[in-house]
Amino acid sequence: MATFEKKRGKASPAISTASLPDIIFMLLFFFMTVTVLRNSELKVNVSIPDATELTKLEKKSLVNFIYIGVPMLAHQAQRGTSPQVQLGDKFSSIGEIPLFLEKHKLKVPENQRSAIISSLKIDKSMTMGIVTDVKLELRKYNQLKVNYSARKLVGDKFK
Repeated sequence: MATFEKKRGKASPAISTASLPDIIFMLLFFFMTVTVLRNSELKVNVSIPDATELTKLEKKSLVNFIYIGVPMLAHQAQRGTSPQVQLGDKFSSIGEIPLFLEKHKLKVPENQRSAIISSLKIDKSMTMGIVTDVKLELRKYNQLKVNYSARKLVGDKFK
């Protein structure tokens, strides 16, 4: 009768890692091509005011930016020189703010929606009339977390 013997001392061959650099570079190039660096192009002149006491916003994905200012020279032929509101990458009226906020809210996970902040980037030469109108529209939509953007002033130098 034949007996079966166990073969001892034989290990499985090692996994080849020669193709790992190729895979890593393919992933790197993929993420470089699909990453969006900037969401919107600034179409209004915004020279934000100076401030000494500022706090930095931690999660930029929870912030929606509303720009208020005079249109840039390239857009003044169409829009004039009166103050304009820019939501995202286009000129908008104040009545379009709720739709803009709703679109942003849909992009944010549901458990973080209460932490959404509206950041107003306003040219320092603007009058408070248009700013008040924007704030009233935000209040109607129950967006009560509002932030004013400013540059940090340290002594006589900007940071």
